[in-house]
Amino acid sequence: MAEETTKEAKQPITEEERIALCQKLDKELDDFIDSLEKKRYTEGWPEDRWEEEMDKHPFFMKSTPEDGALSPLAEGLAKLKYDPEENTPVELAGNYKEDGNFNFKHKNYRMAILGYTEGIKQRCNDADINASLYNNRAASHWHLKNYRSALFDSEKALTFNPNHTKARIRAAKASLEVKKYDSCIEHCEKLLEGDKKDKEIIELLNTAKKKRTEHDRDQRKKERKNAKDGEQKELVIKAIIERGIKISKCDDEDDIDLSKLEPSLPGSQDAIVHIKDGVLRWPVLLLYPEYQMTDFIRDCPENVPLQSQLEQLFPAPWDEENKYNCSKINVYFEGYDKMPHVIDPSKNLGDLLVIKYFELKAGTPAFFVLPRGTLIERRFLESYI
Repeated sequence: MAEETTKEAKQPITEEERIALCQKLDKELDDFIDSLEKKRYTEGWPEDRWEEEMDKHPFFMKSTPEDGALSPLAEGLAKLKYDPEENTPVELAGNYKEDGNFNFKHKNYRMAILGYTEGIKQRCNDADINASLYNNRAASHWHLKNYRSALFDSEKALTFNPNHTKARIRAAKASLEVKKYDSCIEHCEKLLEGDKKDKEIIELLNTAKKKRTEHDRDQRKKERKNAKDGEQKELVIKAIIERGIKISKCDDEDDIDLSKLEPSLPGSQDAIVHIKDGVLRWPVLLLYPEYQMTDFIRDCPENVPLQSQLEQLFPAPWDEENKYNCSKINVYFEGYDKMPHVIDPSKNLGDLLVIKYFELKAGTPAFFVLPRGTLIERRFLESYI
């Protein structure tokens, strides 16, 4: 009879034994970790510079490194994105649009314009992308207050997509800024076809109509003034010819025009000869060689003696020796013969302008005033010999 063998049944672990085993394993793990070499990990990104470090990575960099050098990975990514051999015109236009949008978002509007411009240069056949490129470039110009460029690009966007609402709104606003009121009104009316109650567009439309009315009124005023000024110029030229006044650099009567009668002194351009009640009124320049001083009379009637103007100027504040008064001076003009000629200041200005050798230069009668019988007068005369 075979010998029977018996196996003892395996007893299950008790709760106390399980707890003791877990504690033993925890202690062994802690002892193992404590036995490891204590060394700080230095390969990561510092918390205070993680954005800076991230920007150095080719996938995330926002600008070219200062030294201009790109890693092989960055160069490869750029080639993939911008190489015309790797991308279709539509893809390139889209890539440049993304660049423009990135810079626009960060308010780098000039850089955004460059991006959109490169996208436009691809001449892709996608009307939506082209409309978006022009509209976005218009928005960039708008923020830079380049209103004419914003208007051009907005209207260009509308040629690709006539229903581009943002482009038309900006076209309307830019038109108002550059005073193209008819264009602004046209764009507003087009926008109101889609939404007749848009308060912003209604207000813009009313503003454009008001400004157009004001502009038209001002234009009519300007035209009337120009017409009146034209008549005034003709009367002045006619009076000069009738009086026989010789004008420098005018060969004959047909060569006379007001451009040759404009004063050349700084700030005196508005003192040009004019006619009032049939009397020519001239700007007059008085020169005092002794002191290198001048007096400029803006409105001297031709029917008044030159002496009456001098009497209002003397005594001069710079004449400490009281050498300049009407009884002690001589008055000269330089004739077209390049010689000095003495005049009688008691005569009317109009009579002086037609005496022999007198020539009007730069639209301003000019006279030299010197103390009579003095060394300065003699030196002045000798300078012409």
